[in-house]
Amino acid sequence: MVAGRNQILGAFGEDRAVEWYESNGYAIVARNWRGTAGEIDIVARKHAVLVISEVKTRTSDRFGLPAEAITPAKQRRLRRLAAEFMAATKLGRCEVRFDVVSVLAGQVEVIEAAF
Repeated sequence: MVAGRNQILGAFGEDRAVEWYESNGYAIVARNWRGTAGEIDIVARKHAVLVISEVKTRTSDRFGLPAEAITPAKQRRLRRLAAEFMAATKLGRCEVRFDVVSVLAGQVEVIEAAF
């Protein structure tokens, strides 16, 4: 199956986000983890903090900034997925943080504790 343009762009953004997390001392726990309600782009961990990260990538801001695409409904879905992930992986007690990674024209901006 040939990946479409949006899939290639999304993978590019996720790769940049992983590079950012790793260069800032995070360990990548999972990528593209699938649960019953959808997918978590990146799960990372640093010390006792588990980070659930949603990555949005755009080539321009013509249709708005990438982070603006994280609607309240998407936030609720990510919270449900985080609970499902923690139950499935049995990581134990830890603080959970939800980040949004905005990749715009190759530039990475991580909004820590976005919601």
